[in-house]
Amino acid sequence: MNTDVIVVGGGPTGLMLACELALAGVRTRILERRTEPQQDSRALSLHPRSVELMDQRGLLDRFLPFGRTVPGWHFAGLPTHLDFSTLDSRHGYTLFVTQARTEAILEERAHELGVEISRGYETLGVHQDGDGVEVAARGPGGGTETVRGLYAVGCDGGRSVVRQAAGIGFPGTDETLTGVLGDFTVVDPQPGTLDAARARGVIVAPLEGGLTRFVYLDSERIRVPASEPVTLEEFRTSLTRITGSDCGVAEPRWLSRFGNATRLAESYRAGRVLLAGDAAHIHFPAAGQGLNTGLQDAMNLGWKLAAVVNGWAPPGLLDSYDAERRPVGRSVTENTEVQTLLAELPLVPQYQRPAAALRKLLDHLLGMAEVNRWLADQVSALGTRYPPADSGADPLVGRRMPDVGLTAAGSEATRVYELLAQGRFVLLTPAGDPALRQAVEAGWGSRVTTVTVDKYDEQDEHTDLDGVTEVLVRPDGHVAWATRTTDGGARSDERVQALTAWAGTPSERS
Repeated sequence: MNTDVIVVGGGPTGLMLACELALAGVRTRILERRTEPQQDSRALSLHPRSVELMDQRGLLDRFLPFGRTVPGWHFAGLPTHLDFSTLDSRHGYTLFVTQARTEAILEERAHELGVEISRGYETLGVHQDGDGVEVAARGPGGGTETVRGLYAVGCDGGRSVVRQAAGIGFPGTDETLTGVLGDFTVVDPQPGTLDAARARGVIVAPLEGGLTRFVYLDSERIRVPASEPVTLEEFRTSLTRITGSDCGVAEPRWLSRFGNATRLAESYRAGRVLLAGDAAHIHFPAAGQGLNTGLQDAMNLGWKLAAVVNGWAPPGLLDSYDAERRPVGRSVTENTEVQTLLAELPLVPQYQRPAAALRKLLDHLLGMAEVNRWLADQVSALGTRYPPADSGADPLVGRRMPDVGLTAAGSEATRVYELLAQGRFVLLTPAGDPALRQAVEAGWGSRVTTVTVDKYDEQDEHTDLDGVTEVLVRPDGHVAWATRTTDGGARSDERVQALTAWAGTPSERS
């Protein structure tokens, strides 16, 4: 074997996955078609759950100096924004940070963990057998190289060669609408010009390096194919038509057209080949969910695939990746289709009046705290809950573990996410049972960190930790098992069953 896992695609999803695998000691090689790091940035934001993931791995401090936080986000451009600040997270905000910066930070981390990143490698084909996977690629010198690994993961975008080679269907809808974006070095410096553009539905956002991004839908150009290049003249003409001014845009760094083709892979796994990110799901970039969903795919898949490679995965663990993440992909594609429709209808003459009424109605609903919170939970991904195998499981099971502060026996106060930096399970147990920790460490010591908790900090009303006596937190920060029983014997039996189901068979030399 050349490596354990071949990751095809070195964007945010591929880099995040490679970091997760390498953190668990898995030899990982990335094959990336681009010869240089990403410079242009289609995505601009990390939503609350993605910010939490970076916090869990000790990476957030690398992002914050390059980002700007805002307490909410939009849904279909409606005037009432989603309020992330009310959600039960330390990171109830959107972090504005360019995709190029995200990739640079994750690439730096990948190098630290020993990931091999091969640039200038265009994947030509993928073949799998009973023992592994072979990926044929054309290298930077023009020659062909075949790389063999135990598994391969396609993180190679909507036109994924890996997905096609694996024979995984990609059903959905074709492009019917396009929008345009542009990054400019020069814009109109007059006060009010950019605010006037925003008031007319144009997204205007400052970027690193003094650039300003404009994103718009032009009713007279929304049927232009995404393959048609954008010119500066077109951009200025559209801005003038929409806002009454071309906003003084000049010296474009990047111009791009993007469409609303929406597709979801029929499966995220075919034998030894798996998919993540845009290779598994594509959609209109409504509410900026694409990159975030890919990062969350990688976090879910990484520890599971590593468990298989390292030989301790319980039966069915790798299959749970598709079972847990594909419904999330479907939810994202569906809500982006709704947002696209809400943005498109006002641009179609015969629907303008009913569309305005519909948007007004939905904006009114967003003003209701319960509705706003529900939708904010969905877009931020903080509301993602993976269905538990047991219908009688505690309500916490499958949900993301809140980052509560805690006081551990014999140590200073800490918080849950600081305990997840090494990508291991974390078992939070009550004080008063010294043999418990010894038993867990004897059976699962290399996979589970056991923490005896003296006290949890005061909880948010939505965290639902009241009465919880033990919690097993997965490496991706979701709850694998929780119990509220105070019967030590019964709890011990439950604990062993949960640990075996998630962290594999115990051994004296785990």
